[in-house]
Amino acid sequence: MDMFDALMQGFATAATPINLLWALLGCALGTAVGVLPGIGPAVAVAMLLPITAKVEITASMIFFSGIYYGAMYGGSTTSILLNTPGETASMVTAMEGNKMAKNGRAGAALATAAIGSFVAGTVATVVVTLFAPTVADFAVKLGPPEYFMLMVLAFTTVSAVLGQSSLRGMTALFIGLALGCVGMDQITGSARYTGGKMELMDGVDIVLVAVGLFAVAEVLYAALYEGKVDQSQNKVTRVHMTRRDWKRSVPAWLRGTIIGTPFGCIPAGGTEIPTFLSYATEKKLAKGEDKAEFGGKGAIEGVAGPEAANNATVTAALIPLLTLGIPTSNTTAVLLGAFQNYGINPGPQLFSSAGALVWALIASLYIGNLMLLVLNLPMVCLWVKLLKIPRPQLYAGILIFATVGAYGMRQSTFDLFLLYGIGLLGVLMRRFDFPTAPVVVGMILGPLAEAQMRNAVSIGEGSFWIFLQRPMSLTLVVIVLLVLIVPRVLQRWAQKRAVYRDAALDA
Repeated sequence: MDMFDALMQGFATAATPINLLWALLGCALGTAVGVLPGIGPAVAVAMLLPITAKVEITASMIFFSGIYYGAMYGGSTTSILLNTPGETASMVTAMEGNKMAKNGRAGAALATAAIGSFVAGTVATVVVTLFAPTVADFAVKLGPPEYFMLMVLAFTTVSAVLGQSSLRGMTALFIGLALGCVGMDQITGSARYTGGKMELMDGVDIVLVAVGLFAVAEVLYAALYEGKVDQSQNKVTRVHMTRRDWKRSVPAWLRGTIIGTPFGCIPAGGTEIPTFLSYATEKKLAKGEDKAEFGGKGAIEGVAGPEAANNATVTAALIPLLTLGIPTSNTTAVLLGAFQNYGINPGPQLFSSAGALVWALIASLYIGNLMLLVLNLPMVCLWVKLLKIPRPQLYAGILIFATVGAYGMRQSTFDLFLLYGIGLLGVLMRRFDFPTAPVVVGMILGPLAEAQMRNAVSIGEGSFWIFLQRPMSLTLVVIVLLVLIVPRVLQRWAQKRAVYRDAALDA
């Protein structure tokens, strides 16, 4: 009953006119961001982070959350009509959705994507409501050794899972950890790695890092490396699903939700695995004429399932973010920075220290999902018009907005040099396929992990064996080792099997 009361109080807060307006603005902007190819929710949230200095925290987090899941809705529009996924999560949607559009069924594809996203997002929000407080209650009982190992698990999963190379991921993580060490030592109070610059005494601002790595780097990379691309847009038909479409979509939505929700709950990062898994499941279960449509005319299940899995994963990812302070994607890493900009550290204490904020945020997820359904179904044609904005003008606007926002925080010229320096670093990272999320995660969680490690070693009277002497801490050590070792063992085994198979065929 306490949880129900807290949720009702959250609805009362989220349903105030000003918060509803912020939710609507976030959902609309998120959808627009999702529709525009190449500009993901991480870029949008990073670009708008400077507003946290001016806007009340609850309104700000509701706004950012609206952008977060709104972009997941909008990404399907570009994938289906242009075969140009704005986010990696929409890659699978493009496989069947674009074929449906080419066969005159763009409306059905867009409808099943929007409704599937609503169903999955709502179910996953119920999971967040029911299980986030339980996870937080359990996490409160953990001590410094367990907290430190949880952060090591976050470092490992985010750096090892995101991107194609674990080595590149770890390198990006250490860049973030190095940035996190700049400034005053939390315990001794001495200055570290400031180079004598007074502006760095308080450390490198997370807003500058997020805006530089995502917004500025995106624009500079596009200017340097992306040539002119001719895009053909499929005609938008009436957003309508036949009885047969409904019959095929409903089971796919449910299966996609069931597949995506657990992937969001565990700190493993990414929506690629559940969306591909959902697509493979739908293809495997299809029979007769339905199976023949995969890869040909376009199967509606190939849009419904992955879109549901995508949105379920994205919503459920708020559980590790809110209860453990562990981000599992680029966008949740930037959202973590937004929390910290207000002096709030997501983690086990969040439900007790900022319960009103958390429950208002959870309530806004229900409201936002309904808003997005209303926005997406009737207004698809309007969102498609955004694709006509010339790319140079669009990127110039982003660059101006990011620059003004960063300068407006402290009116510091030094911050602008730092912003563009970090932007150039982001360009190099993108050019050589280094993931950017580990940089933000390392920078935010690094100082916290350092403090927890020091506290844990103090408890162990100077001995690092403390991490192996406590059951939960030891369990987390084993999980970290499994995350690092098991994928490599499986990869090596698959390579050996391929060699033996080729040898057998030659014989």
